[in-house]
Amino acid sequence: MNLILLGPPGAGKGTQAEQIAAKHGIVQLSTGEMLRAAVKAGTEVGLKAKAIMESGGLVSDDIVVGIISERIDEADCANGFILDGFPRTLPQAAALEKLLDSKGKTLDAVIELKVDDEALIERITGRFSCSKCGAGYHDKYKKPAKDGVCDKCGSTEFTRRADDNEETVRNRLMAYYRETAPLIGYYFAKDRHQSVDGMAPIDEVTKQIEAILS
Repeated sequence: MNLILLGPPGAGKGTQAEQIAAKHGIVQLSTGEMLRAAVKAGTEVGLKAKAIMESGGLVSDDIVVGIISERIDEADCANGFILDGFPRTLPQAAALEKLLDSKGKTLDAVIELKVDDEALIERITGRFSCSKCGAGYHDKYKKPAKDGVCDKCGSTEFTRRADDNEETVRNRLMAYYRETAPLIGYYFAKDRHQSVDGMAPIDEVTKQIEAILS
């Protein structure tokens, strides 16, 4: 089973991908992690990527597709994979389709996590985590049981991601709608697109996704 999860930053794609991967015995593939792994392993494509990254350039679609190609040939992808963070643009979607065709593979589903923008901004900007153990919290939805004390390890030090502010989140949403949202129509036309309510509780979103996969 080969899947793509679509949705803006903060929609919960990573959380759902982890659960699907664990339940169905498939692999969650993040392009960022694959790039770092290929660079570390010193593969032919990894060495090309390393040279570009070290010079401060952006890694081209060709190289990213080459890294995905190497990765999905590995034994742990035999049962399938979930692509997390790729494709982001129509040319990337076309390149991915060509790659999968060449390997005799297909996409079984493209699942969009639909969200409300304002609620999503509130969800992201309210996030913070324990500096010591990494436990995640939220100003509104998941406060520590005791104010200022981590439930998990008792630490009193917390941190927020520098990019979890409203201006940055709005810019990221704008980039998503400009570059990635056109994929919804692309995959709808290919009869691959399905959508779920990304604003529902995590367990409910998981149930909706499972209903599609079954």
